Amino acid sequence: MAKREEALAIIEALGLPRGQRNERSALTLLALANIGPHGRWADAEQPLLRIWDIRAFMRDVYGKEYAANSRETIRRQTIHQFEQARIVNRNPDEPSRPTNSGKNAYSLTNDVLRVLRAYGTKQFDREVTFFIEKHGELQRAYARRRKLREVRLRLPDGAEIGLSPGKHNELQVAVIEQFGPRFAPGASVVYVGDTAKKYVVCDESVLKRLKIPITEHDKLPDVILYDSGRRWLFLIEAVTSHGPVNPKRHAEIEAMLAKCPAGRIYVTAFLNRSDFRKVAADIAWETEVWISEDPDHMIHFNGPRFLGPYRPR
Repeated sequence: MAKREEALAIIEALGLPRGQRNERSALTLLALANIGPHGRWADAEQPLLRIWDIRAFMRDVYGKEYAANSRETIRRQTIHQFEQARIVNRNPDEPSRPTNSGKNAYSLTNDVLRVLRAYGTKQFDREVTFFIEKHGELQRAYARRRKLREVRLRLPDGAEIGLSPGKHNELQVAVIEQFGPRFAPGASVVYVGDTAKKYVVCDESVLKRLKIPITEHDKLPDVILYDSGRRWLFLIEAVTSHGPVNPKRHAEIEAMLAKCPAGRIYVTAFLNRSDFRKVAADIAWETEVWISEDPDHMIHFNGPRFLGPYRPR
C-alpha cells in the first residue's frame, strides 16, 4: 500500500471527520512524521514545521504542488482539525506565540506518535484504542455538537425529530407546535421539509392516497397538515426571507395537486410582523397568513371563506 493510502487509513482509524480524509490531510500527516514514499512508520519523527515547511515537503518529497494561497486551506481544513483531535501541538517551542504569527509551527503529539510507529504491527489497534479512549473521536464530537444545535420538533403523536439549525426550521417547528393545535386541531403532519436534509417527515401512504406526487419534494410546500375528518389539507409555506404563497406559487401548487380530492387551505407563515411587511404585497388572495409572534391570530386575504378550502378554479 502506498504511503498516502496508509496515512489515510490511520486518519480514518483515529476518527477524523470525512472532510479530513483526503490527500491533503494524508500528505500533511506524512510531512509531520517526516516519512517519505519508502520510509517506515516505525521511524516516524516529530519535526517542528510551519505550514510553509509542510507545503515544501509535499512538493519536494511527494511531487504535490500546492499554490501559495493554499496555506490557509491547509491550516483551516487540516491542521486545525489535527489540533482538535490531539494529533498535533501548536507552538510547543513557544506556546505564547500569537495565533496570527507567521512563525506558528506544529509537531506531532507523543500520543499519536505511538500510534504511527505501531502501524502495520499487532499493536496498532491497541494503540488506536488507547488514543481514542484518551482523546475521543473528532467526528463523534462534531456530530454531538451538530445534534446539540439541532432544532427539536415534537410531532402531535409525541415523537421527536431533529431539524438542522436555522430560522426557517425554527418557524416550521412553530407552525407544527403552535399553529397546528390552534387552527388545525387533530390534523396529522404528513410532510415537513428541512433546509439540509430535503425533508424529515414524509408520510408516503397519505400522500399517495391524496394523489399528491411524492417525487416532487422540491415543489411541495414546507409543511403539509391533513385533517382527515374534514378532508382538508393545510399547505403552509414558512417564510424567513422569500417564498410566500403568491399568485404564481398558488397556481404551481394547484397544478401539482390537480388530482387531489382534499380541500386546500393555503397559509404563509412568518416569524414576525417585520418579515410579513416585506412581502405583504405579494400574498395571493384567498389565502391566510399566520405570524409566530402573534400565534392566536390569523390574517385573512379576502375571499368568501376564512380558513376553509375553495373550489379549484
